[in-house]
Amino acid sequence: MDSAAVARFEAGRSRLASLAYRLLGSAADAEDAVQDTFLRWQAADRALIEVPQAWLTKVCTHICLDRLRSAQARHERAAGAWLPEPLLEGDPLLDPADTVAQRESVSLAVLTLMEHLSPTERAAYVLREAFSYPHAEIAQILDITESASQQHLHRARTRLAASRPRRGGGGEADPAVARRVVREFLAAAVSGRTEQLVALLTEDATALSDGAGLARRLLRHTTRERIASFVRAGFRPTPAKRRLAGGWPVLHLAPVNGCPAVVAVIDEHVVGTVVFEVADGRVTSLHGIAATDRLTRLNAAWQHHHPGTPALHTW
Repeated sequence: MDSAAVARFEAGRSRLASLAYRLLGSAADAEDAVQDTFLRWQAADRALIEVPQAWLTKVCTHICLDRLRSAQARHERAAGAWLPEPLLEGDPLLDPADTVAQRESVSLAVLTLMEHLSPTERAAYVLREAFSYPHAEIAQILDITESASQQHLHRARTRLAASRPRRGGGGEADPAVARRVVREFLAAAVSGRTEQLVALLTEDATALSDGAGLARRLLRHTTRERIASFVRAGFRPTPAKRRLAGGWPVLHLAPVNGCPAVVAVIDEHVVGTVVFEVADGRVTSLHGIAATDRLTRLNAAWQHHHPGTPALHTW
């Protein structure tokens, strides 16, 4: 392959990876999909490709759809043991992030809820909401009619709206306010103030956790009282937890997937994170992830991150 063809692919690599991450919810899988796209670009008769970016987008999208439809992926995700991979603010896979829709498309809450969409609905939603493709181009990418593209997007939006917690204000939470709410939530959790935890949760709040990376199925809680009890137990220090983690973690606040998160760190190594969604001054959802294989990229990014003063020095 000539250098011009390689350069043309590399110019769009970041965008393809961002698309693949939204479709697959995994940085490692996204990078694999982009590499497979490169191999197909390498093998293609490029003289016949009129618009390289459109061709690459279509190929990458279909590689991701094939992965989502594979028997192995269906088994893993249907078993309820899957959560999206969290990414630290500044990760290029989170781009573009200029609009509310683009930022929401990489939130852990939306990535988790997109598991309930069909692969085609998911692709139509991502291509439209995150990358602003018109329906005519989405139809060409997905090999469907323009009308079908509109229907898939409508179903995706409807299903996601029905599953997401209601927001009184309707807009994005102010980052400073969201950070303050998470600080208050963390303080209540470590001090055992269950009533304060309940007060900081919305009526329809949800919590998902991989059980410190040990549970075979996700732990899901859907009432404020259960969530408060679960969080309080999770932040209660015990000798067993210390042995499991390899020490007492320092807790930092940092943006993860566009939302405030508590990041647990031992010797500069991330051992877990809890990512919050906040609306109207209260927490609408929590996602707790501690499985080592889901923290690989976040861990690598953390080595170059300057978190500042910890939210909690000792657990």
